[in-house]
Amino acid sequence: MVGGSGFIGYHLIKKLIKLKFNVDSLSTKKPKKTRKINRVKYILCDISNKAELKKKIKTQYHFVVNLGGHVDHTNKKKTYNSHYLGCKNIIDTLLKKNIKVKKFIQIGSCVEYGGANSPQKELTRININKLKSIYGKSKLKSSLLLLSYFKKYNLPCTILRLYLTYGPKQDFNRFLPIIIKSCLNKKKFACSEGKQLRDFTHIDDIVNAIIKTLFNKKTNGQIINIGSGKPIKIKTVIEKVKNITRGGMPNYGVIKFRKDEIIKLYPNIKKAKKLLNWRAKIGFKIGLIETINFYKKNPNFR
Repeated sequence: MVGGSGFIGYHLIKKLIKLKFNVDSLSTKKPKKTRKINRVKYILCDISNKAELKKKIKTQYHFVVNLGGHVDHTNKKKTYNSHYLGCKNIIDTLLKKNIKVKKFIQIGSCVEYGGANSPQKELTRININKLKSIYGKSKLKSSLLLLSYFKKYNLPCTILRLYLTYGPKQDFNRFLPIIIKSCLNKKKFACSEGKQLRDFTHIDDIVNAIIKTLFNKKTNGQIINIGSGKPIKIKTVIEKVKNITRGGMPNYGVIKFRKDEIIKLYPNIKKAKKLLNWRAKIGFKIGLIETINFYKKNPNFR
């Protein structure tokens, strides 16, 4: 697994270990103490460095899940190198070493759609040159590369385009943890008007979608949206957190919308239901209460 030390990687590895998988995790940094899992081989490697990657990949892997990437998207060079060049290096290394994986899962992003109308469909044609986000461009370029390798080399790959994932042990640089922490501490915090529509999916549902994809040959060469399919207004989310925690003072409208702000961002999930027999099972309110309770019990989580 690439990027196994991150939020999604941690939860996915935890489930894979329960299913008796042997897991190697390839990341640029060691996992935090709160995310380290026994029986996992943690390998330090920068996937954007092809020579280094060749040295580190020595085993015959059956499955590869690529969750790797640079978190701070303001650094354009690192974002491009980790999300596109890193993905290309992994695939090229696997092919050169003749490592025939049963499945390569690329974790994509809804940002690849740019400003396409919601609910967004996988067959939507996207002009990569019109994407304003370097992150979106890098992710889309990786998706297009994988599809070309599927056609050229019959690489058994699937791109899962995720929307907003949430749950326990997510870093505090993400939307929900920031709101939850502010409300638990009964702080006043700045936010936008909150009229944006977003799709939130619990981490356990995301993990189940990835695991279902591992063993599904029908998904080879496919892009599949993974989301709840139930968009919710950001303001509604903030008010739910505020009500559950009984704290927090949101100052709406202080943060202005970006010029490229997408107001409606949520997926059409018919393909996930059809090909994976998957749908999100954890309702947002239940998942939100669980997530809030985690941060409430672990105020010093890092």
